[in-house]
Amino acid sequence: MEPTYIILAVDNPLASAAFYETILGAQPVEAQATFALFRMNAATMLGLWSKHTIEPPVSAAAGSTEVTFVLEGRKAVDACHDRWKAQGLPILQAPVERDFGYTFTAADPDGHRLRAFHPAERG
Repeated sequence: MEPTYIILAVDNPLASAAFYETILGAQPVEAQATFALFRMNAATMLGLWSKHTIEPPVSAAAGSTEVTFVLEGRKAVDACHDRWKAQGLPILQAPVERDFGYTFTAADPDGHRLRAFHPAERG
C-alpha cells in the first residue's frame, strides 16, 4: 500500500487552488467550491478540501504537517526560496543546512508548511 493523496483542510479551496497553481505551475484537475485537486506526480495527488465541509471535522491546526518538495541541488533550493519569497509566501525558515539536507520552510495562505530541500549526501 502506498499513499497517493495528500489532503489539506483549507478555508477556501478555490483561493487555495489559485495559490497552488502558481507554486506548482500546473492547473488543478478538479476545482469546486468545496474541493480542488492537483496531480503532483504520477503517483501523488494534492487535495484542498474546505475545512467547513470536511468530514469528519479536522481537529489539528494548519502547520502541524508539511508538504515537502525534494529539489535537485542547493541552487534549486535557493532559487525556489527566492521565487516563493518574491511571490509573498511567508518564509518560516530561511535556507539552512540541516542533518537531512539543505532546506527552507514557507507557509501557504492557510498556514500549512511547505518545505523544499536537497537531501544530504550519505556516505
